[in-house]
Amino acid sequence: MRRKKAAFLCLAVIAASVALIAQPDTDGKASKTGGRAVITIYLAGDSTVAAAPRSRAPRAGWGEMLDDWFDDNVMVKNMAASGRSAKSFVEEGRLSRILREMKKGDYLFIQFGHNDEKVNDPARHTEPFTTYQAYLKQYIDGARAKGATPVLITPVERRRFSADGRALDSHGPYPAAMKALAKQEHVPFIDLTAKSKQRFEQLGPERTKQLFLWLAPGEHANYPHGIEDNTHFHKRGAKEIARLVVEGIVELNLPLRRHLIRSPEREHAPSR
Repeated sequence: MRRKKAAFLCLAVIAASVALIAQPDTDGKASKTGGRAVITIYLAGDSTVAAAPRSRAPRAGWGEMLDDWFDDNVMVKNMAASGRSAKSFVEEGRLSRILREMKKGDYLFIQFGHNDEKVNDPARHTEPFTTYQAYLKQYIDGARAKGATPVLITPVERRRFSADGRALDSHGPYPAAMKALAKQEHVPFIDLTAKSKQRFEQLGPERTKQLFLWLAPGEHANYPHGIEDNTHFHKRGAKEIARLVVEGIVELNLPLRRHLIRSPEREHAPSR
């Protein structure tokens, strides 16, 4: 009789465990947190932020690398999408999808500029000090309405150098327009344009090729003829840009810094 009772209890425990495991992950966070309430960092941006498909490996966006910096109380949801501008991301309903999910205490990191610069593409182009700022303000207002914190991040630099090895600006007035808006709206601001430009200049024209998607013919199956891409990052570069973003979080003294599991300073790669 005792054996039957023990067997019954074991089966009941197993059934209860299976039932718990089978519960749907309604908030999308259980994989990292076991269902605990967490702070979610939503990322809105373009291909330099977005996760790259396997068919484009070893290309990667810096958003793919951000989650690894935080403890289990923070989750990163990378909603960035290749080819989008501040305008097209809104017009396609992508910002609305983020705002529907967002809750009080979350963050919205916003990096646009690369595709806003495309003058001949009316679906994406914005003017720096008018429509660009107006669209960015929709992200700011939307996040604040949900009790979340918006963070403006200027577009990461492209790999461009002068003949004498100086890193060059490639985004025109867009970073300045974002900086002005951040000041006007009292929004936390990370100048990733300046940070990345400084880092690229430290490394120089040759060593920066290791950060960007530069591959020789035959080096990778996805690029049999090789590639020289001065906009998109190799996963090595995506990790370094994510480190710069984390450095900005620390400099801003955002509450998120309490959840970092390592210092961005200790991870700093040596310069030439």
